[in-house]
Amino acid sequence: MKFAMIGLGKMGKNLVKNAVDHDIEVVAYDLNRTARQEMAAYSSKITPVDTLEQLLTELSVNSELERSQRIVWVMVPAGTPTNSTIATLSNMLSAGDILIDGGNSNYKDNLEQNKRLAEKGIKFFDVGTSGGMSGARHGGNFMIGGDKETWPKIEPLFEALAQKNGYLYTGPLGSGHYLKMIHNGIEYGMMQAIAEGFEILEASPYDYDYEAVAKLWNNGSVIRSWLMELAEEQFAKDPKLDEILGQVQASGEGKWTVEESLDLEVPAPIIALSLMMRNRSLQSDTMTGKVVAALRNGFGGHDLAHK
Repeated sequence: MKFAMIGLGKMGKNLVKNAVDHDIEVVAYDLNRTARQEMAAYSSKITPVDTLEQLLTELSVNSELERSQRIVWVMVPAGTPTNSTIATLSNMLSAGDILIDGGNSNYKDNLEQNKRLAEKGIKFFDVGTSGGMSGARHGGNFMIGGDKETWPKIEPLFEALAQKNGYLYTGPLGSGHYLKMIHNGIEYGMMQAIAEGFEILEASPYDYDYEAVAKLWNNGSVIRSWLMELAEEQFAKDPKLDEILGQVQASGEGKWTVEESLDLEVPAPIIALSLMMRNRSLQSDTMTGKVVAALRNGFGGHDLAHK
């Protein structure tokens, strides 16, 4: 099997390495020349290219797929970078080609993009990607929306990249990123609850070892989770998180989830408040903010603000 990856950042490069470890050939493109060189050095199954034109040409070489079934996966930052890349590809791909948006895009953007892509016969899939950098590298979690008839052609790719039971075809286009949006809204609430717990411990009359507490809670307790494991790892590096600022950016999905809850008149107070607390974290430094910032760095490699 062979596909192209556009975007060799934290997620894209790990997905590429994951793919070639499963004997999948990858044509790799990124604006960053160093990123392309890193991929070339990793495996002979990776073909780095300097332009999108070269990418499409290489994708057609020695491929088991028919010319009309090229697979191009876009994994660049959501918003303008993704939207402009998809707009460019819409003028370069041909009928039957398969385009995947694996970033954290708004499902409404995908619905609009699909109007143009569908007119040209390009098969478009919106893929919510979870599991962070380690998931991308060793077995991710994917929520996949798109054309039902075309889905079997790309299912082997996701079967290879995902951990066991770690991918789901969710239905028509838009359903993948919609599900990921709700997933991330839940994630906001879970991280906020963990962070507030440690905030109370910090204010208590007791001197807890937070690494030990996180380890304890992650072994047999009701609240055991990957997030608690990440908390343990982060406290091991910095026992009181003194070296970082508790500033937490909101990347978009939580806001979209809250907006959707308002549109549907479905109450979501915990998710809404967790979003507000992220905004609050930008105004002052708190233990709650530190913990959420540390957890996001642990699973997604999101930048930390240091003192």
